[in-house]
Amino acid sequence: MDRVLAADIGGTNLRLALINRDGVFLDECRVEARLSRHNKTTTEDAENYILDALQNAIAPFLEQNPVVDIGIGFPGFFRGDSGVLAGSPNLPLLQEFALAERLSERLSIRVSAQNDALCAAIGEQRYGAGRGKSNLLHVTLGTGVGGGLILNGVPYTGERGMAMEFGHLRVVSRNGRSCGCGNHGCLEAYASATAVSQRFAEQSGIDTDARLVYEYACDGNTIASEILKETGLYLGLAIAEAVKLLDIETVSISGGLSHAWHLIHPPLMAELNDNLIPPLRGKINVIHSTLDDNAGLLGAACIASRRQEH
Repeated sequence: MDRVLAADIGGTNLRLALINRDGVFLDECRVEARLSRHNKTTTEDAENYILDALQNAIAPFLEQNPVVDIGIGFPGFFRGDSGVLAGSPNLPLLQEFALAERLSERLSIRVSAQNDALCAAIGEQRYGAGRGKSNLLHVTLGTGVGGGLILNGVPYTGERGMAMEFGHLRVVSRNGRSCGCGNHGCLEAYASATAVSQRFAEQSGIDTDARLVYEYACDGNTIASEILKETGLYLGLAIAEAVKLLDIETVSISGGLSHAWHLIHPPLMAELNDNLIPPLRGKINVIHSTLDDNAGLLGAACIASRRQEH
């Protein structure tokens, strides 16, 4: 078959799409999942909760769109291409969880699973703003902050599957905000959609989501504007540290919060260049995804298609 089912699993939503080899969407749907907000207290219960949620969302879609392969982008650290989730900062009970194998058993279909941000990097490099680039750092701004890396045309996962946990680079060294990974001062605690809404609520007394914070900023709300400016500054600082380590000239950014691009990008670039070593200043291209939040789904389709090729 020349089509696969792709799933992009976020902390809030689960998206499904039927995609062909050319990256064309044939059908799609979105399901509210809120996987990170379960109240389970044991590993077994947490695993079954995740599997139940995925099965309940995917099985009806499969009935209408039969395929032989599923690719899943899921937030967390994966053991290479094994489909085993080593851990997930926002789902701490999931450790060494054979996600692909166990979901495959439930659905009676082949399943491939990989870190969601790495899937987004794969999709962006093949179909989007990073097309044709041998080296690409991709950043996702959603419920959390993720990072995926393409080196010499190949997705890089690291020795233990934990490479490019971009959201857990430390951007505040002292008295930093707490992060779901257990540390303090991580980028995710300042530049994710969750962090933006939390920081806005703390400063304004208004409990809302990041989308509305952006709308407040567009309407002239100074608190919202300053928080989004600071989001850009923290992103620029983190990208500078990654670029100094990797010497990569192209960085792409996707995710819901990236819709505030015109507010985030200018301070991001200023902070990036302030923190780069002189030979790199002005040489790094930070670009907005051209895939309209579909990078993760397209990347998930790619990892499923590779199973068909083998």
